[in-house]
Amino acid sequence: MIVSGSTSQALAGVLARELEEPLATVEYDRFPDGELLAAAPDVADRDIDRAIVVASTTSSDAHLEVLQLQDAVQEAGADEVVTVLPYMGYGRQDEAFEPGHPVSARAVARAVSTGADRVLTVNPHEDAICDFFEPAATAVDAADRLAEPLPEDLTDPVFLSPDAGAIELAETVRDAYGTGEVDYFEKNRLSGTEVEISPSDVTVADRDVVVADDIIATGSTMSEAVGVLGDRGVGRVFVTCVHPLLARNAVTKLSRAGVESIYGTDTIERQYSAVSVAPSIAAEL
Repeated sequence: MIVSGSTSQALAGVLARELEEPLATVEYDRFPDGELLAAAPDVADRDIDRAIVVASTTSSDAHLEVLQLQDAVQEAGADEVVTVLPYMGYGRQDEAFEPGHPVSARAVARAVSTGADRVLTVNPHEDAICDFFEPAATAVDAADRLAEPLPEDLTDPVFLSPDAGAIELAETVRDAYGTGEVDYFEKNRLSGTEVEISPSDVTVADRDVVVADDIIATGSTMSEAVGVLGDRGVGRVFVTCVHPLLARNAVTKLSRAGVESIYGTDTIERQYSAVSVAPSIAAEL
């Protein structure tokens, strides 16, 4: 049975169809004092071998919903609880940034682990955070899904990652698309205050470019990089990411930089969620 958090209702529905599993009725409420209640009333009437809780933890409230839904299906007697975090909030805080700071990814992972027999998360920013779970979480790679919404008529395409460390993601998208070169943006410091950003090797003039990343948050770095492409006579520019957080004015920044289209997945359900990661998750379940 699939049990959805409020943040992942569309994805949970697609996953239920992929797995041919029933989709539980879930109710989300808030008490007068502000406390949350996420409940799955119909699970109590079923003999459940496996309950799959699906919820992106895009807010502190969403984290609490996960804990409540895990407890609800345990209370209902589920033999196994599998928690799927399509997007794991606090996942980028994988170390203490300053003395006295928490390792927030570890704190969150420990809490989720208490209510799950198994945890899956999609394209974590750092794979090492999977080791914070007990037992270790499974990282699901859904980057190949990003090729699906791209136009079929890309001209001599180049697939770019924001830096050398993310080039494997760009390679995955290119391989799924079927053709194109792969490169990454390189930062060269010209002075104490001036930094030049450019593709490391390939020429982009008159070529369509797909910039691929795991997450776009504020869009500042991405829009700066895309602006450089315009200065070099690029053709069309498309931005694609697994997690379209797109906080604040990220979309405006990207549009002003010359991005023609933004494509994301439904790990974070947004207007720009052009493709579902449900098949990738289903393959791991």
